[in-house]
Amino acid sequence: MKLWDKGYKIDSRILEFSAGNDPIIDLQLLPFDIEASIAHAKMLKKIKVLKSLELKKLLKGLNEIKRLNKQGKFSIRPEEEDCHTAIENYLTKNFGVIGKKIHTGRSRNDQVLAALRLYEKEKIKETKKEILVFNAALKKLAKKFGKTPLPGYTHMRKAMPTTVKDWLECYAQSSQDNVFLLDCTLELIDKSPLGTGAGFGVPVFKLDRKMTARLMKFSKVLDNPIYAQLTRGKFESSIIHALSQVMFDLNKLSSDIILFSMGEFGFLDLPKEICTGSSMMPQKKNPDVLELVRGKYHIVIGEEFKIKSMLANLIAGFHREMQLTKEPVIASFDATINSLKIMSLVVSKLRVDKEKCKRAMSPELYATERAYKLVKEGIPFREAYKKVGKEYAKSQSSIHDKYLIDQHS
Repeated sequence: MKLWDKGYKIDSRILEFSAGNDPIIDLQLLPFDIEASIAHAKMLKKIKVLKSLELKKLLKGLNEIKRLNKQGKFSIRPEEEDCHTAIENYLTKNFGVIGKKIHTGRSRNDQVLAALRLYEKEKIKETKKEILVFNAALKKLAKKFGKTPLPGYTHMRKAMPTTVKDWLECYAQSSQDNVFLLDCTLELIDKSPLGTGAGFGVPVFKLDRKMTARLMKFSKVLDNPIYAQLTRGKFESSIIHALSQVMFDLNKLSSDIILFSMGEFGFLDLPKEICTGSSMMPQKKNPDVLELVRGKYHIVIGEEFKIKSMLANLIAGFHREMQLTKEPVIASFDATINSLKIMSLVVSKLRVDKEKCKRAMSPELYATERAYKLVKEGIPFREAYKKVGKEYAKSQSSIHDKYLIDQHS
């Protein structure tokens, strides 16, 4: 039975369309919905809606669902629409009228928000953990090859000398800032929405919202019930924005590795165990995995825009479009966490060709240093700049002339 069932028949096509992908997506939220339901049931017992034996039976049922879900034996039927209905149906089927009491003092609106926030908090922590693993891989590679010189590029042209260490550590430092951004996002969402009902509070019963917040390990409660619904999508887009910053760095690092491992550069070597091949060209060793990571950045920023555009222009309160915000945030976490794991693997397998890096350190990379040495000797910078520029142009012309002579001799 649906939680909103009033006894009349609804066209099955309407029900199927309205449920969308929720029966599949909600399996990922199910453990968190159970956690929130356990906290809610304990609170209902405190305010005397449930008796001790009733609470005991409900907790037994909720833990049974948790166990079945871990074993892959719990499913959400399409006609149930979501995990909230599936949970209540299981409790009612196994414990009768007691199961019908679990929804006292809550709506699916605050129920799904609580489950989502618990899911998001856990996934943010998991993302941070994978960033630390990724950073460790960067630092290990930097320690091994860090002193190796490397051309620095601006406008895709050689600019000034740098090192493998500086190149790798730029991504490590950026990742540290990403952790800070995720921490800020975690603080933003760490507020319990449970007990705000459909968006206008719960009449008659005086719920102990601080108790449920504490049991679910939220630092505080969302006081304004209308704002609780306003956070749906608002918080999710903030989360995805933070994830997009992680993916932004992985996107750029992927491009660096692809470029530097090209035969024309050869600074890096990608072992064959992390590359794929061509069905036609036998010599190919393709960096497919890096190209896919690069592409997933665009998927994540697309998910952020999807949520922001979907919920704009809606008045305060719940709207069914909000159901569609679950999939983008879940997809963004999956893309980011999986990309971090893959990039940690890639970085751990990378090899630096020291000799090719050294051979690439051509004279023009030291032009700026030459100009500043002249400044130190007392020549104004602009004059030193022009002098070195002319010297470089002349040397390039000489090299070009020698090349032409060699070609025709």
